Amino acid sequence: MGALQFMIELILYTRNDCELCREMEEVIAAELPNFDARIQRVEIDGDAVLEARFGTEVPVLFVNDRKAFKYRCTRGELRKRLAREGRA
Repeated sequence: MGALQFMIELILYTRNDCELCREMEEVIAAELPNFDARIQRVEIDGDAVLEARFGTEVPVLFVNDRKAFKYRCTRGELRKRLAREGRA
């Protein structure tokens, strides 16, 4: 059989009515199809534990369980990070 495929796992912590969150979602949507990756979007509003953890410091993007970006990232920055993760 062939080698196991490595799936890159992204988790985006976000809030309702958050312009920076929408911007980061657009960047992710533009780059994600280029990688063997999937994203989980987590709305922190109403979750006391997540609100305490992140407060207003959203969006936060985790890549393979590690914090990768907070507030903003460019397509180029995300592409480089995902390419590095894909080789892991």
